[in-house]
Amino acid sequence: MRETIEAYDRDAEAYAARTVAMPDSVRADMEDLATRLGPGARVLEIGSGGGREALLMEELGLAVRRTDVTPGFVDLLRGQGHACDLLDPLVDDLVPPDGPPGVPYDAVWANASLLHVDRRDLPTVLSRLADVTRPGGLLRASFKEGDGEGWSTHGTISAPRHFTYWRAPDLEVVTAGSGWSDVVVRRGLEGDRGETWLGLSAVRDEVSA
Repeated sequence: MRETIEAYDRDAEAYAARTVAMPDSVRADMEDLATRLGPGARVLEIGSGGGREALLMEELGLAVRRTDVTPGFVDLLRGQGHACDLLDPLVDDLVPPDGPPGVPYDAVWANASLLHVDRRDLPTVLSRLADVTRPGGLLRASFKEGDGEGWSTHGTISAPRHFTYWRAPDLEVVTAGSGWSDVVVRRGLEGDRGETWLGLSAVRDEVSA
C-alpha cells in the first residue's frame, strides 16, 4: 500500500485534473444515494481524491466528511478550502471528529478506493466502516472485476499502483460477513480503459438489543 500511496502523492494534481468529469454511472449512483438518505445525512467518504464526488454530494444536500490516505490529495482539498482528514480506514479512528463520540454516519461512499486494499484486509476495513454506520445506513463502493492482484501504470499516475481484483460472488460473501446485509454487486460497469467494474451496495445490519 505504501508504494501506491506514494504513486498517487507524486501525481495528485495531475490525477485530480484528469478526473474532473463525472461518469454517468457514478452520478446516477450518487443521486440514488441522496434520494434514499434525504437532506442533511452524514456521509463518510473514503478516498476523496480530487474532490469531485464530495462536491456533488453536497450539492445534493448531503454532509460529507472528506478523507484520503494520500497526503497529496488531502493537501489539495485543503488548499481549495475544504476540510479533509488524512485517514487510513484499516487502522485509523473512523469516529466523526465533529460530533459526540459514537455518533454514526448515515452512509459510506468509497468509489474506486477500496480496490487498493489487500484481499485479506478488506473484511476488516468493511467491518470497521460498519461499526461507524448507523443500523440501516448505506454503503456504496466500486472495485475492478478480475482475479488475483497486480500492479498497473496508466493514465496520469506515472508510478505503479497495486490493485486487488474481485469477482462478484466473492465480494458479496466478504461484505455480507462484515456487518452488512442486502448486499448487491452490479457487474458490467465499463471503465475508460475497457476494464469492467463492480458496483457494490449494502445496508448496515440492524444491531440486536
